[in-house]
Amino acid sequence: MTMSAEMIQRSPIILSLATAQRATAAALHKATEWGVPFTITVIDGAGHLVQSTRMDGAVLASIETSFSKARTAAYFAATTLDLASAVADGEPLATIQTSISVPFTFVAGGIPIADAKGVVIGAIGAGGGSPAQDHEIALVALAAL
Repeated sequence: MTMSAEMIQRSPIILSLATAQRATAAALHKATEWGVPFTITVIDGAGHLVQSTRMDGAVLASIETSFSKARTAAYFAATTLDLASAVADGEPLATIQTSISVPFTFVAGGIPIADAKGVVIGAIGAGGGSPAQDHEIALVALAAL
């Protein structure tokens, strides 16, 4: 079967590599000022990788945690800092980790990216510093957009 260009549908969730690079560059600049090596991951609104950059010396675990923080922020349309308390015992998301197969991380460092209409089109995840530092680096990345 041949498909014409009119029949091909593409995801409406678009986050360009140029956008990811701009966000990452700002985060890397701030991380270099601080002297703390981070991994910065940018994903699209569907949770797919657009770019991930691990600075020299960043802990290996930051590769996965930055991705997972970004995924969590995109899927829940909230910062992981704001979501952290929702997974405590007795809270609405307390058992979510046992009911899903996709890894989520409810630790500060993930921030959604929304378009002008408020639609989440991606997210930024940072790992390698303290949770507060990860959140701040992700904010720096977002501010560059």
